[in-house]
Amino acid sequence: MGINSRGARVDFCRMSQGNLTCLFFPNQELALKSLGNEGLFLFSSLDTNKDLYLSPEEFKPIAEKLTGVAPVSESEEEETPDPDGETLSVVAKFQPLVMETMTKSKDGFLGISHVALSGLRNWTAPAAPMSVLLARQFKAFLPPKNKLDLGDPWWIIPSELNIFTGYLSNNRFYPPPPKGKEVIIHKLLSMFHPRPFVKTRFAPQGAVACIQASSSFYYTIAFRIHAEFQLNEPPNFPFWFSPGQFTGYVVLSKDSSHVRDFRLFVPNNRSLNVDMEWLYGASESSNMEVDIGYLPQMELESTGPSVPAVIHDEDGNVIDSRDPSGEPIQFVFEEITWQQEMPWEEAAHRLEVAMYPFKKISYLPFTEAFERAKAEKKLVHSILLWGALDDQSCSGRTLRETVLESSPILALLNESFISSWSLVKELEELQSNRENEFYSKLAELHLEKYNFPVEMIICLPNGTVIHHINANYFLDITSMKPEDVESSIFSFSTNFEDPSTATYLQFLKEGLQRAKPYLQS
Repeated sequence: MGINSRGARVDFCRMSQGNLTCLFFPNQELALKSLGNEGLFLFSSLDTNKDLYLSPEEFKPIAEKLTGVAPVSESEEEETPDPDGETLSVVAKFQPLVMETMTKSKDGFLGISHVALSGLRNWTAPAAPMSVLLARQFKAFLPPKNKLDLGDPWWIIPSELNIFTGYLSNNRFYPPPPKGKEVIIHKLLSMFHPRPFVKTRFAPQGAVACIQASSSFYYTIAFRIHAEFQLNEPPNFPFWFSPGQFTGYVVLSKDSSHVRDFRLFVPNNRSLNVDMEWLYGASESSNMEVDIGYLPQMELESTGPSVPAVIHDEDGNVIDSRDPSGEPIQFVFEEITWQQEMPWEEAAHRLEVAMYPFKKISYLPFTEAFERAKAEKKLVHSILLWGALDDQSCSGRTLRETVLESSPILALLNESFISSWSLVKELEELQSNRENEFYSKLAELHLEKYNFPVEMIICLPNGTVIHHINANYFLDITSMKPEDVESSIFSFSTNFEDPSTATYLQFLKEGLQRAKPYLQS
């Protein structure tokens, strides 16, 4: 079946003498009258190329839903199993989102329809608790020939978005068919939920990797993936579930014939690690609800090394995979001697910087930043926000993708400031913990200045706030013409063409100016 949003006929696509034909009529008003708002909303969610026409290819998700038959994608058809190849057994471990950690749980989800959260509430277990994959599919994680140094990142799946390209539509239900190196990542994430989007709506997208360790025959590849899930199905509106990140490692042979170990997981070391967004109407401009929460566990892990699918004896004859007593044959694997390796934390940091260039300078934990600032007699540049600044659960996307990664800002921050970012929730907990009165007071001084969603703060090592600006206000004034901004608030520098960079630079310099009496004492 197929629809054209310019036409009123709801014939979709018809089978005629074995051929699939689609009808359309160039009449937008008649289409709206026949389909209604919700019908057009569903149509546009499937119209991936936005040509106002549903091709048979675009209609596949609905056809598969109606028939229960999911055809194998072209990229998967190309994978011809090697009869002598190895397979890897992977198990999925999943604990659902803790609903009480969502902000909207504080008022009992007042005003939120039950159906909006139905996909989230019903997701209580992995879609596939166990899966057997071909070892050679992990070839996608191998480095290109020019990226063989430890810690030198490369893109498995490049990000196609940035601050200038905008973001992808929220109005989608089904992910596009994966291609190339996306296939293995799509397979892995499908163990959690049937609708993973390998490319996120917001930058930075994709997957990045680096070599963490190397031997004569093996690599340990550290990786970081930004992906998300769409949990609802029509007639409900889309519900987007975006973990902060997927990270992990794979130990595999350099010819990808053998996988020694594999693990993929969502870090759970912070109090909040998932962003959620859902539409409340049948259009892209409809109201969008946003919340954040805590996911205790989302993890994939191999049960052991990959093993041959078929076992041959010395003469090439196929032998039984079980011994005479019926027990599976046990394989013995040589111990890997690593010739080069780096700590996991260092590899993870390299990947983080590749995703987020603003992390070229260190952002220390909250209390550590003040200790360092006191020792080095510097100011603290602090960012207080709802979600993590350095993952996809963040409420400061625009900030980190513009001013924080610009060269002038990086240079000044590195020279004159100790930087930190903190979750509001974590500072609230620190404030209420009276075991350390100094740390509690630091948190209190920060929270006094906080306004949703992001507050940028400059303060002395003793916690005294000497300057601050809210992100929404900052974005408002940097979108104005210089002559329309009150000179008493911020002044634009003519040395930089970008008003955002110029304004943030002025913010930092004004903080330094106000702190001169302290810094000179």
